This record gives sequence, structure tokens and C-alpha cells, in this order.
Amino acid sequence: MLAWDDLRFVLAIARNGNLRAAAAALGVNHSTMFRRLNAAEETLGSKLFERLAGGYRPTDSGQRLLEAAERMETEALSLDRELTGRDARLTGNLRVTASETLAFGVLAGEIARFRKLHPGIQVELLVDNRLVDLSRREAEVALRATRPTQGDLFGRKLADIRWCFYSAEGYLAGHTPPRRLADLAKHEVIGWGEAMQPTKAAAWLADHIPPTAIGYRTGSPVNQLMAAKAGMGLALLPCYLGDSDKTLTRVLSPLSDLRTELWLVTHRSLKDTARIRGFMSVVGDGLKARLTAR
Repeated sequence: MLAWDDLRFVLAIARNGNLRAAAAALGVNHSTMFRRLNAAEETLGSKLFERLAGGYRPTDSGQRLLEAAERMETEALSLDRELTGRDARLTGNLRVTASETLAFGVLAGEIARFRKLHPGIQVELLVDNRLVDLSRREAEVALRATRPTQGDLFGRKLADIRWCFYSAEGYLAGHTPPRRLADLAKHEVIGWGEAMQPTKAAAWLADHIPPTAIGYRTGSPVNQLMAAKAGMGLALLPCYLGDSDKTLTRVLSPLSDLRTELWLVTHRSLKDTARIRGFMSVVGDGLKARLTAR
């Protein structure tokens, strides 16, 4: 029989499709992944994956093993969350995930304040724009732009986020400042990458700004800010990010028909854990105060 640690490697290969991606997901090197798979197959006396040009595909034996491994993983994660949820100590590690705009704009200051209050808690920040899986403990706390819809998640709404166009003084000096939204079509506007996952901001630009006005696109809001600083045009940014850079100026007023939300989310079974409860209180209150003022 395989130990649970061996099954983690098998699951990673199945979910990522190849050894290199699976190794990266588990934080090990390619040779370790190759060795662990060979050892598992030798222990079981059966091939678990077909080695194809397009990646690794589970055999029938591999599929049966994966189904059992996923059930074991679900139970192990549930037990882990239950035990963690009983932890009353303000110590230990806390993994938090947030978008790059929050990490670049206002989050670092609030985490610094939290660390001063609770120096026994080590915070790891994962800067990631995707929705990581809290059920699998990819993170314990997440800052998200959407209300949690899964029944096993617990969330707290912090603020409504306003959006506004920003520009460098150098750009405005060479162009007639827009007085109304219709004037934006006569300006250089920084857009979103067409291959990126749709966002509310990207949808607003697509509905209101003609493609001919967009001379530069990027899927990174922080890079959009940097492009505006470089004088490349007007960038549509969340106000907490645009206002944080004193070299940028608001163009027009914040948009009345574009607002997003900010939620602080954790798994329901972890919400009473001392370090998570402390983070959601201290950082949540701090962000709420900062963002409500904008």
C-alpha cells in the first residue's frame, strides 16, 4: 500500500498533466517527482500513467487509485481544518492571498500593523489574481473582489471599491483635459489584454472606449499604473491604487456605474482560529477604514 505522502505525488501528476508542472506545484524538483512515481508504480506492481506526447494520462489502475486518493484527501483536509479551527494560540503561520493591486497599494501597511500587534504570527502573502482553493488550504485567508458563494466559506464585506481614470501631469500638459466621458475617445487610453480573464473594469472600457483609442494593453493593473506614470495615456484604476501615487492625477470623477467589492474570506471551519480571527479583525478593520475614506 502507498502512504498518503506518496498519493499526494500521484494526485499532483494527474492534476497538472506532467511531471514538471506537478513538481512545481509541490515545490520539489523534477527528478524527485520522477523517482516518487516510479517507486509508487513499483510498490503497486502496476502502471499508473500512460506517458504520452501531450502529457501523463491515468491508466485504469491509476484512475481507481486517484478516486481513492481524492476521498482520502478530502478527509485529511477536513480533519486538518477541524483541528486548526480549535487552535486558540496567537502564534504560527498564516497564509494570505490577495491581488497584486491590493498588495501594491494598501495591504502591506495593514499587515505591518498586524505583525506589530501579533509578532508570534508569521504571515505569508501569495500575490495571485486567481481564486485559490481555500478548501484545499492553498491559503487560509483570501481578499477577493467577489462575494463568496460556496457554502463552506465565510466572508466579511469590507468596502465598495470606486474606480477613476488617472494620468500623469506630463500627459495632460500635452492634451486637452477631458471634461466628460465622451471626450475620452479623443485620448490615449490604457486597456486590458484581450486574452485576459474578463473583469468589470475591462468590460466597462469595452463598452465605453472605442478600440482606436487604446494604444497599449496589459492584464496587470499595476503595470497600467506604471504606463500612466510614463505618460502613455489614461489608466482606469481602483481609487485606492491610483490615489496611492502622488505623481498621478484623477481625471474626471469616479465612475458612477463601475464599482467592485472587497471581501475578506476564510473557510468556515477556520473562522474561530485565533490567528485567523485576529487577522480578519485587525487587517479587516484597517482596510475598511482606508478604503471607505476613498
